[in-house]
Amino acid sequence: MTDHAKPTQAQASADDPIVLIVDDDPSMRRALTNLFQSVGLKVEAFGSAAEIMEAKPPAAPSCLVLDIRLPGSSGLDLQADLAKANIHTPVIFITGHGDIPMTVRAMKSGAVDFLTKPVRDQDMLDAVQAAIERDRKRRDAEKSVSGVRSRFESLSARQRDVLSLVASGLMNKQVAAELGLAEITVKIYRGQIMRKMGAKSLADLVRMTDALGIPRARGNLQT
Repeated sequence: MTDHAKPTQAQASADDPIVLIVDDDPSMRRALTNLFQSVGLKVEAFGSAAEIMEAKPPAAPSCLVLDIRLPGSSGLDLQADLAKANIHTPVIFITGHGDIPMTVRAMKSGAVDFLTKPVRDQDMLDAVQAAIERDRKRRDAEKSVSGVRSRFESLSARQRDVLSLVASGLMNKQVAAELGLAEITVKIYRGQIMRKMGAKSLADLVRMTDALGIPRARGNLQT
């Protein structure tokens, strides 16, 4: 059964961070929920891996406090399933039966921390704070790339051709020769690209193409 904690006034914003708990022990879910709510965090608690996989991932910065031993799919299995589903919520494992192989596997798969029950409140809060900050930075980076991608998609096919060559370090004259254009036309395209992409310099433009994974076309010019 899913436990949805009631938000307080301090938790009214949809952008406030949220902690997801997956533990088959109801008393553990209640204790963790009370701890996180005591510092103003939103909480959603689940009793199994299947329950959380059916839930919609949070739109706000979040982390997952996950019991490694669960009925059905284990915490490690859930971690792998989330990765396959392209859900990158940072994971903090908790267990009363942890061993070295489990810890190594969890950390190699990207877990933020691995805490052994009984967990000190401060240790848990510190781990959650670090995990939420990691998720916030990831979301900010993805949002930034999304904005750049949207601007890139506003370019015409010819502007994209010019961008690829300019980002490769070719001069306007070389770009013009490669594309069969007049040099003045390349300059016009280049100015349009800079404006549409919101780039302040060539270095800015190159960083944007790198962020989008756009290959730098070198052309067939002889040097």
